[in-house]
Amino acid sequence: MQRVIFFGLKKKIILSVNSCYFLLQIVFLLQVLPTGYLVGETISARFPAPEGFQKTGIEQNSFGDFLRNYPLKPQGSPVHHFDGSTKNKEVHVAVLDFPILKKDLIQCADAIIKLRAEYLFDRGSYNQIKFKITNGMDVPFTEFAKGKRVRVKGNDTTWIEGKFKKGNTRAVFDEYLFFIYSYAGTASLGKELITVQLSDIQIGDLFLEAGSPGHAVLVVDLAKNLSSGEKIFLLAQSYMPSQEMHVVKSFEKISPWYRIPRGNLETPEWTFSNKSLVRFKNY
Repeated sequence: MQRVIFFGLKKKIILSVNSCYFLLQIVFLLQVLPTGYLVGETISARFPAPEGFQKTGIEQNSFGDFLRNYPLKPQGSPVHHFDGSTKNKEVHVAVLDFPILKKDLIQCADAIIKLRAEYLFDRGSYNQIKFKITNGMDVPFTEFAKGKRVRVKGNDTTWIEGKFKKGNTRAVFDEYLFFIYSYAGTASLGKELITVQLSDIQIGDLFLEAGSPGHAVLVVDLAKNLSSGEKIFLLAQSYMPSQEMHVVKSFEKISPWYRIPRGNLETPEWTFSNKSLVRFKNY
């Protein structure tokens, strides 16, 4: 016998799925529970495809699958900055449930790097965790795991060895990410991505404008019109200063879904060229 447990009440309500009474209780609870009390809500679950559209197929355990099923904070959650303050401009419809540092480090490109790196780390693909820093140097996680670190003097960087932590551990991985956040950005990230045609858009692609400042947003879900073949997508971003990553609104009637732009892509806080779609080389 399966059981479903609802949290957020003073007592857990445990109901059997083998009874009609259970179904009636489910309907009742969905009506009276505050939004966001359902356990395990994800990007895919909260944002079904609009009428006439269907979610595109995705390979299981792929980066796209990881993003589509990424957990969200309860509905109505505000976006917090690194210092705990709340973002005043309400451009979001959902907040991704992953922690940020209490330092102004995880901005737009860094948040995308974090998601990509966390996906690879979770599946044990340590050899694929490699990012460039601003001076063009490749910094693989495997070197950190060997006990090496990068010495930075101005624009010059060199590998050094010492009594540093080793191994494919969470502690070493977090130290690696802290270094990448400190010395990477849209300019460095753009140098390691490949340009993609809008018609070939996939979950995990980015719209990226390199610069100081630049900006990047991440495609986190994708749907297709069953008759016309039109593709629509969801976007997530962090921003400046460092803040929680969030799914952003669009200016379409099907907001937060975006249509493939004919001209520039307009988002609430940035305008991207329609030639700015890029992808990680090892998708």
